[in-house]
Amino acid sequence: MNINHFSEAVSSLKTVRDCLRFAVSRFNQAQLFFGHGSDDAYDEAAYLILHNLHLPLDRLEPFLDATLTRPELLGILNTLEKRVEQRIPAAYLTNEAFLGDFSFYVDERVIVPRSFIAELLREQLAPWVIDPESVDSVLDLCTGSGCLAILAAHAFPSAHIDAADLSADALAVAKRNVSDYDLQEKVQLIRSDLFGELAGKKYDIIISNPPYVDAPSVAALPKEYLHEPKLALGSGEDGLDATRIILAQAAEHLTDHGILVVEIGYNRDALEAAFPDLPFTWLEVSAGDQFVFLLHKNDLR
Repeated sequence: MNINHFSEAVSSLKTVRDCLRFAVSRFNQAQLFFGHGSDDAYDEAAYLILHNLHLPLDRLEPFLDATLTRPELLGILNTLEKRVEQRIPAAYLTNEAFLGDFSFYVDERVIVPRSFIAELLREQLAPWVIDPESVDSVLDLCTGSGCLAILAAHAFPSAHIDAADLSADALAVAKRNVSDYDLQEKVQLIRSDLFGELAGKKYDIIISNPPYVDAPSVAALPKEYLHEPKLALGSGEDGLDATRIILAQAAEHLTDHGILVVEIGYNRDALEAAFPDLPFTWLEVSAGDQFVFLLHKNDLR
């Protein structure tokens, strides 16, 4: 028997606690995939409910037994139903994504921000950058929503930031985020296929979270990822097509003591096999030392 749980819920759910229990049950029943900010059904359900009610996202307990108005209940159920039936990532339902203490506008024109480079920028790339104030120029290649460019602007207060992306749609989202942080004078958005439109430009730091999903993994992605731009996910059979170009061309865009920092997902073994002579430094992030590498300009010559 096919039961429409959401239709039934309109007449039976009364409180925030009721909605939370209902949401966790439906999320678990649907076997949703949580890879865009939340770790499990409970955290994502709490986030979506609190966001719908315009309540503080870190204060669920005081509101659990609050009775919902009918418009509030319908709004929550509408969001939960989209999450379950269409597998839309939560960030696209709320148009909001977080990297640390920073929040960004997102929609389906950009991938949901989730870069380990954000952790490194919070530490101003220490110890690889000794004096953050001395950094004059940074390039965020494949900027997407502009999130890493904005974090770089805060990490390196004296630097000019270029944020480049092939997608005009992504740059439109990045423009909104740059404006939200009032960084229009500090961050320049450039439409470019990797380094294609950056001739003659050099940077103290190049950061990049390029497409890096290999073809077998693209074919097996959960439905949630199918809402993200394909251009921003897959990168050839082994996931290294974009990274190969970056490695081939980065040296001519780095200053004499410049550094390159690139995220490559689960491709460390494939990358090291493809470039056995490059002295990759693998940076420690919360998930380990398999995901982000650093190279100096001299390493790339």
